[in-house]
Amino acid sequence: MRVFVLIWLLCLCEVEGRKGWKGPWERYIRAPEDKRRIVPRGIWKTEGDVDVVVEEGTVRIGEGGWVSWEFGENISGRVCLVVEGVEGGLKEVSLAYSESYLFAGPVPDATTDRRMRDLPLRLRVEGPGEVCVGREFVRGAFGYFTLHVPKDGDGDGDGGQGWFWGVGMGGRISGLGRKKKRIAISEVRVSCSSFPSQGDNGREAYTGYFSSSSDLLNKIWYAGAYTLQLGSIDPREGGALIDYNRVVDHNRSPTGSWYSNFTISEGESVTTDGAKRDRMVWPGDMFIAIPSIAVSTSDWVSVKNALRVIFKNQYFDGRLPYAGPPMGVTENREFSDTYHLHSLLGVFGYVLWSGDLEWLGEIWGRYLFALHHSISIVDDMGLVHVTSTADWLRPGMTGHNLEASALLHTVLSRSATLASWLGRDVPPLWAATQTRLETGLSRLYCPETGLFSDNIGQRSCYPEKGQPYSPVLPQDGNSWLLISGANLAPSGLPFRSPKSPSRAPSPLPHGPPTRRQISQKLRRRWLKHGAPCPEFPNTISPFASGFELLGHVHSGEVDTAVELMLLEWGHLVNGDGFNNGSTLAEGFRIDGDVQYPAYPSRARNSLAHGWASGPTWVLSEWVLGIEVKTPGGGEWEVKGTLTKWLGWVRGGVTLGNGGRVEVKVWRVVSEDEKGVVCEVRAEGDTKGVVAGMKIKGGERVVVLVREGHKGERIDLGEVKVVGVEEDEWYRNTVVGCGGEEWVFDEDWKEPKMEEREQGVVDWEVMEENFRTEVWEGWEAHVGWVKEASDL
Repeated sequence: MRVFVLIWLLCLCEVEGRKGWKGPWERYIRAPEDKRRIVPRGIWKTEGDVDVVVEEGTVRIGEGGWVSWEFGENISGRVCLVVEGVEGGLKEVSLAYSESYLFAGPVPDATTDRRMRDLPLRLRVEGPGEVCVGREFVRGAFGYFTLHVPKDGDGDGDGGQGWFWGVGMGGRISGLGRKKKRIAISEVRVSCSSFPSQGDNGREAYTGYFSSSSDLLNKIWYAGAYTLQLGSIDPREGGALIDYNRVVDHNRSPTGSWYSNFTISEGESVTTDGAKRDRMVWPGDMFIAIPSIAVSTSDWVSVKNALRVIFKNQYFDGRLPYAGPPMGVTENREFSDTYHLHSLLGVFGYVLWSGDLEWLGEIWGRYLFALHHSISIVDDMGLVHVTSTADWLRPGMTGHNLEASALLHTVLSRSATLASWLGRDVPPLWAATQTRLETGLSRLYCPETGLFSDNIGQRSCYPEKGQPYSPVLPQDGNSWLLISGANLAPSGLPFRSPKSPSRAPSPLPHGPPTRRQISQKLRRRWLKHGAPCPEFPNTISPFASGFELLGHVHSGEVDTAVELMLLEWGHLVNGDGFNNGSTLAEGFRIDGDVQYPAYPSRARNSLAHGWASGPTWVLSEWVLGIEVKTPGGGEWEVKGTLTKWLGWVRGGVTLGNGGRVEVKVWRVVSEDEKGVVCEVRAEGDTKGVVAGMKIKGGERVVVLVREGHKGERIDLGEVKVVGVEEDEWYRNTVVGCGGEEWVFDEDWKEPKMEEREQGVVDWEVMEENFRTEVWEGWEAHVGWVKEASDL
C-alpha cells in the first residue's frame, strides 16, 4: 500500500520571472526562431541538368532538371527565390511542395480532394532579383520544396498533368532557334505565415513546457504543440478545398490547383484542422486541440475566433455547422451529430482554461439552443438517433449510435458545470436525459466481448432476424463511454447474457464491466504501430486514439495511456515518411504506412493535424498531473504521482488568469525504502492542492510519497541542491526526511514494450471504400500501393 508522507516548505518565493520557460527542454521545440526568414537545411535530391556551385553559393538548373530542398521539419509560408540569372529566354519555373520526402519532386503532394496529386505552381521569373509567390499561394505545410525547369511542351515535366499560374499569366514559348533554358538560384527562403498572433519567434510563444526521462515522450509533446502552432493561420489564408470554396467564391481555378486565400473566420488568427489541409475550422478537432493549446502556447485568440465562427453560423433549428466556411454558409447546411457536440465541448475547454466567462455569457443562449437539439433526438431506445452520416470520415454513423450517445452524456455533465460558473440553474431535464442514455447504452453491451457495439442493428451484437452477426466494437464509442463517466449498470436494467434474444434485455442479469476492464479490453487489441479502430477498417487514427488515451486516464489507467503514446505516437515521430517527427499526422494505415485510408492518395495525408495532439494535453494534465478546476486556473490540483514509464518528469503551465504552476516529480531512494518526491511552485493569483496539501501563489511545496509505511506527518524537512547542472536537477536535489536522505533512484529502468503483431491491410475493403470517392486515377494508385506493400 502506498501512503503519503508530507514534507513541505512554504516559502514566499516567487517563481523566476521570465518570458516562457527556459531550460534544456527547449531543444525539443521545432518552431522557428525567426519565422520571417526560414532557409532550407540543404539539398535533398536533384535530377537532370543540375549544377551545384559551392564556391559561388548557387544552384544552376537547366531545362528538364529539378532540385528538391529539405527544411528538416514541417514549415509553412510564402516562398521567395533570389535569382542570379536566367538563360535561353526562360520566363517561368515550376514549383512543388511536399510534407514528406516520399512525395518530394516536381509534382506536389495533395491538398485537393479531386486528384491524386496537386498541380505544380508555375512562377514567372524575368531576370536577376528576388521573386516571391503571391500571398494567395502560401503553402502550409511542407518540409520539401522543389524547383523544376520544364521542357517546352511539357505540362509540368510529369507527362502532361498540367500546371497553373502563380504570378501573372502567360503561354508556351517556342523552342525554335533558342538557347537552352537555365536558371541560377542563390537563395531559397520562406516567410512563415502560421501562428500570426504569437510573434515572429515561435520558440518564445511557449507558455508551458514538458520534460521527462523519456526522450520519445518529450518529442511527442513538442510535436503536438508545434502541430497546433502551424495550424493556427491568418483567417484570410484558409480554405484548401478549392472545389468546395467554389460554391461560395465562384472561383474558376482548375481541378487540382490550390490557393490559400479563402476567408474562414474573423480576426487576426484562427486555429484550424491542419496546416496543409483543409485549413478550415473543424469542431471535431477542438475537444483535443484546445487543452493542448492551453498547456503549450495559450493561443486564446486563435481558439476564440474558431469557436465564434461556428456559433455565428448556427442554423435556424439550433444545429451547429459541420465545419466553418465554406461549410455552414450555404443552403447545403452541412451537419454532423457528433461534431455538433464537439463544438459544445470546445466551449467548455476554452472557458475552463482561459476563464472567459464574459464570452460564455454572450453565447449561452445559442449554446442552450444547440444542446437541446441533441437532447431532442434521444428517442425511446434511450440513445441518440443519428441521422447524419458525417463524422471523422469513419463509416457507420447512422441509427442509435454509441459514440454520439456517450458524447452527449459527457456534454450534459460539462454543461451543468458551465451553468454553475454562470450562476444559472441546471434544468432537471439534463440529469434525466443522462439517466435515459445510461439505460440505452446498456443495450449496446456485448458480454461475450466485454465491449459495447457501434449501434443497434447491423453493427451490433444483436442483429435483426436474418442479418449476419458482424458486430463492430468501436474505438471511439468505447473510449467516449469511459470519458463520459456514465453509470454502466443503471438500476433496474439487467444486462443481457451472451445468448439473449435480439433487442430484448435478458431476464437473467449479466454483470456490467468495470471501467478498468474496458480499458484492458481496448489495450489487448493494440498492434505493432498502435490502436486499431474497427469502426474504420485498415486505419490507425490518432484522433480516435486520442479519445482512447483519455478513456484510459479517466479509468485510472495512466500507465496504459502512456504505453499507447510510446507505441502509436512513437511511430508518428519515428516512422518512415512522417517528416522527422516535427508534427503529428492525421492518421495512417494499419500496417504503419503513411497512407491514411480515408483517401486513395497516400500524398493527401495531412502530416500536421491538430486532432493528433492528444498526448500534449494528457502528458501535462495526467502525467505531470496539473488539473485545472475552475475557469482561468483560479484553482487546480496536482496528484503528485509518477507513471511507471518515467524516472522523472517536470513541466509547467500558464493559467488563463496569468498565474503559473510548475511541477517536478522524481523517483527517490533512502537507505532501505523507495518513493517519489513532488515539488510544486505557484505564481500569481491562484491556489491549488498537492496530495491534499494547500498551496497558493508565491509558495513552494515539496511532498514525499513513500511506499510500505503508514502515513505520518513529518516536521519541516530539508531540500538541498548539490549541483548546478539544470539537466541533472533530479540528481542534484537531496530531500531530508526523519534523519534520512532521499536521493534519485539510479537503479530505475524504463520497462520494456510488449511485442505486438503487425497490422494486415484488407485490400478488398480499401478498394471498395475508394469506389465511393470522386478521384481521378485511384484504381492505378491503389494497385501501385498494394504492390509496393508486398515488396
